[in-house]
Amino acid sequence: MRDDEAADGEGYYKFRSGDLLDGRYKVVGAAGRGVFSTVLRVRDTVSGNRELVVKVIRNNEVMRKAGEQELEFLKQIKQQDPEGKKNCVIVESHFDHAGHLCLVFEPMDRNLREVVKKLGGIGLSIHAVRKFAKQLFTALRHLKKLKILHGDIKPDNILVNEDMTGVKICDFGSAGFLDKCEITPYLVSRFYRPPEIMLGMVYDELVDMWSLGCVLYELYTGKILFPGKDNNDMLKLIMQLKGPFPSKKLKRAEFVDKHFDKELKFRLKSIDPLSKKVSFLFVLRKSYA
Repeated sequence: MRDDEAADGEGYYKFRSGDLLDGRYKVVGAAGRGVFSTVLRVRDTVSGNRELVVKVIRNNEVMRKAGEQELEFLKQIKQQDPEGKKNCVIVESHFDHAGHLCLVFEPMDRNLREVVKKLGGIGLSIHAVRKFAKQLFTALRHLKKLKILHGDIKPDNILVNEDMTGVKICDFGSAGFLDKCEITPYLVSRFYRPPEIMLGMVYDELVDMWSLGCVLYELYTGKILFPGKDNNDMLKLIMQLKGPFPSKKLKRAEFVDKHFDKELKFRLKSIDPLSKKVSFLFVLRKSYA
């Protein structure tokens, strides 16, 4: 099969059960699909049919570049933690197949989004949440030591093993080095996005800590902490819980005019359902001084 025939119109690998990747990894089935890739369950025919997963990056220039960048972060993580004791996924190997960059990982049972969904909104026990929290804080401490920002901590990117005793952070496709953080209003998935990202402020590893806090709340309650429709709505929900932002911080925010007037009063965005016209309402009338 030619490289251009191995992918669909969006660049995703068109796999079939029984496909042999890199001459050794036999495809058993799909394990998931995301923006960047397709994840396949495989058997390693060279090492006793050991079960593994292969992340097959979409075959286009943008995704390829993102995949190569993710691989560099994974290599650094593995170099400093070859045995995987710091609760970040460890890449076992990588190769190219039909124009797709492929990353090989140990298998985990499922992600925490699937766990919460299976529980039907009840949430985990406080014992389980504490156990997972300790492991995830260890992972964030390890990433900070490497000066790496994950940039997309959420239940989907935290994997749990079969007996629900261990978790690992995965998917470093949005990661970056702490000394090269670029201001953008859309880093981190929306429900787990900290206010400094939405406001356009200088940020650091505490971005990941905020996201993890939102995740832990969700694990315990089964509910999303800040279910905002967009950044404006997210800021409203955060202020309703935590109070208004200090004016000193708002004055240093690059995107402050998208959400606040010149007197630093919050403007809540409203969209007419028929005309789709956007208007703003002043809310949270407490002074920001």
